[in-house]
Amino acid sequence: MALLEVKNVKKVYTARFGAVKVQALNNVNFSVENGEYVAIMGESGSGKTTLLNILASLDKATSGQVLLNGKNLSEIKPKELCAFRRNHLGFVFQDFNLLDTLSLRDNIFLPLVLAGTDYKEMERRLQPLAIKLAIDNLLEKYPYEVSGGQKQRAAVCRALITRPEIILADEPTGALDSKASGRLLRLFAEINREGQTILMVTHSIQAASHAGRILFIKDGAVFHQIYRGNRTDDEMYKMISDALTIVQTNRNGSMDSKESYGREGEQ
Repeated sequence: MALLEVKNVKKVYTARFGAVKVQALNNVNFSVENGEYVAIMGESGSGKTTLLNILASLDKATSGQVLLNGKNLSEIKPKELCAFRRNHLGFVFQDFNLLDTLSLRDNIFLPLVLAGTDYKEMERRLQPLAIKLAIDNLLEKYPYEVSGGQKQRAAVCRALITRPEIILADEPTGALDSKASGRLLRLFAEINREGQTILMVTHSIQAASHAGRILFIKDGAVFHQIYRGNRTDDEMYKMISDALTIVQTNRNGSMDSKESYGREGEQ
């Protein structure tokens, strides 16, 4: 059984008084296996953010199912949703979402504090992560005292410390310079190799080229996907760039809707 299953998900927004309906997602189907690193790409308005919000249980699909380890997210009671997100999902945002009134240490501890975790256990979890993320000497500083890259690594630490089943990353390199972006992407690749499942929404070809699989969303549906196979990051960059050109122009005969390619051994 896949870790994450998205089955026939549709999302329709209805304007006030029901006069206008907008279909943001149209019959989306895909799955994510445990340990996968998947990037989702598409133009603005393609439905990426809506899909991520549904996967994060911040929004509900109009129809269809999202299953995490077999659990249907739509069946979770509203009063249990916060605890579910805290216990099963890790979040990394473009704008970090750190509280300036708390030190980096306390920002990282926050989800564990809300879960009632013992302080000694929090410290035990923090130390190896802080060393891995190279923020162990910054834990007493406040977000306004550190760089964007350091803030994002603290945010990654906050996501990982809960030991989530899946990391959901929303444009994680969007607010970073090229050097900090590269360091964060290498970090994501490393934690993925250690077994962490990651699903990332991004506009960045550079960011997506580090993933093992790329899903392209167009007009609210999965239009195309690429598998890494044995390809290098540079080869993935070229394939993604070419695919985006086709997705954006939708040249007749260049790509069939929902076609996939790039599995190991395929061209």
